[in-house]
Amino acid sequence: MQNSEIAHLFDEYADLLEIEVANPFRVRAYRSASRTLGSHPTPLETVAAGGKAALTAIEGIGADLAERIVTCLGSGTFPELEELRQRIPIGVRRMLDIQGLGPKKVAALWKELNVITLEDLRAAAEQGRVADLKGFGKKTATNILEGLDLVQTTGSRFLFADAQSDGEAIRDALLRSGAVTQAEVAGSCRRLQETCGDLDVLAIADDSTAAMDTLASHPLVEKVLARGETKQRVRLKSGIELDLRVVPAESFGAALQYFTGSKEHNIVMRRKAQERELKLNEYGLYRGDVAVAGADEASIYQTLGLPWIPPELRENRGEFPLAEAGELPKLLELADIRGDLHMHTTATDGAASIGEMINAAKARGLEYIAITDHSKRVSMAHGLDADRLRAHWDEIRKLRESVTGIEVLCGIECDILEDATLDLDDDVLSEADWVIAVLHYGLKQPREQIMERLLTAVRSPHVDIIGHPSGRMVGRRPGADIDYPTLFKAAADHGTMMEINANPNRLDLDDIQAAAARDYGIPIVISTDAHSTNGFDKMRYGVYQARRAGLEAKDVANTRPVEEFKSLIR
Repeated sequence: MQNSEIAHLFDEYADLLEIEVANPFRVRAYRSASRTLGSHPTPLETVAAGGKAALTAIEGIGADLAERIVTCLGSGTFPELEELRQRIPIGVRRMLDIQGLGPKKVAALWKELNVITLEDLRAAAEQGRVADLKGFGKKTATNILEGLDLVQTTGSRFLFADAQSDGEAIRDALLRSGAVTQAEVAGSCRRLQETCGDLDVLAIADDSTAAMDTLASHPLVEKVLARGETKQRVRLKSGIELDLRVVPAESFGAALQYFTGSKEHNIVMRRKAQERELKLNEYGLYRGDVAVAGADEASIYQTLGLPWIPPELRENRGEFPLAEAGELPKLLELADIRGDLHMHTTATDGAASIGEMINAAKARGLEYIAITDHSKRVSMAHGLDADRLRAHWDEIRKLRESVTGIEVLCGIECDILEDATLDLDDDVLSEADWVIAVLHYGLKQPREQIMERLLTAVRSPHVDIIGHPSGRMVGRRPGADIDYPTLFKAAADHGTMMEINANPNRLDLDDIQAAAARDYGIPIVISTDAHSTNGFDKMRYGVYQARRAGLEAKDVANTRPVEEFKSLIR
């Protein structure tokens, strides 16, 4: 099992424990373990090979949790979780997917109203029984009905690229309206997470009524779900829900820090405030009843003895020690990128010709690119065999002779086949300027086979980089089961680079593994995998992923001038 899968099981177990009103310390232990394991860079299978003592060396993992991890690795679950799954009806468990229904509310619905299916829940809400339940009310009942519809039609997570687009459009409309003097998108979207559950927009408004009217009438809004004096919740046509919160100017920074999160980051912030006999909440930073900071985020961090921490680092994954030591990274900027080394043309499944892709790249200020169409294994994309590929490279070479201001490399996206061989022979690959090796098929093979394939590519003298290493599609397809430490050690030894694929459906490597690859000294290349001239505009999503990994320009190979970059190629 992958770390994220075990983390998910621990989180589910904590939810079910809370529904049964178990010991809160036990619930917190599993929630904490879930966060720790989900962000741990080394596969737990590798750690567990060193025995339970190696697992308990992970912060927050005691003997009992280590035993559960070992059991999960062997069976894909653990008995205590299965017992709870048997005791708690599946319909009750599915209620956790409804926005706004946490374990405590689910427990109340189940135990006090005998609601055991989603159909029961809908009936109880429509009959008014939910509204009459203590702690719920009419608004909650209405939100549950809306949430039921949403769970059944759209799911609960949205790609960051879609969420950011909607959130920024709403923010900009509010600022243009004149009713709002300041507005920011907060939450997981501001932290640049690859998926978002919903959107939060904070605003300072001279006229909150006008601000809410502006939101309600925005063309992206499908329905107003709730509206109060300072908060409004709407559902956008994309399916994502958005909260607008109007806050006082003196509290804007505190609210922005609080609603940006993450929860884990904010827990540490509150603890640091308490150590200074201060109180931190969404309204400000207080000494007693006197506010000492709150109008802007920087003042809050400064008062707590910290530099301002970029939102994408706020996950409690090491940002505090770096901040206290004055060693926060100078995060990569989009303007740092000089080249794009992964793209496709009409030779395979691209929408633009070689010349059109070159001109579009040049227009965006890129200094060098690699044309990397598919090899023959990708038959559905008209992948290139040796003869067609050589003819394709001849065309690239002729075109680049007449092009100035940008260097164009002859490349190939070469499949690593299921039998651990490369899709093209060495004599062909040796003629390329740039070779990307990828997994497209057989992603469900056992780890041993996946690793044999990847290591074959890494050790090839003709492969320069492993592209979208896991092959995952965010929210739709899990990646291959990879032993990342072994892969990265081999890549570092053989001088093979690793890609962050900027396509928002891929974002592969993820942020945790990108940081781990950096720590092995592996140069990272961020590329768009563009299949059209507009595809170049996706570079920013790869940069965002790199920022979440804490990468600086020096960690990314395609921030270098072309000759310096070419010196890294084997």
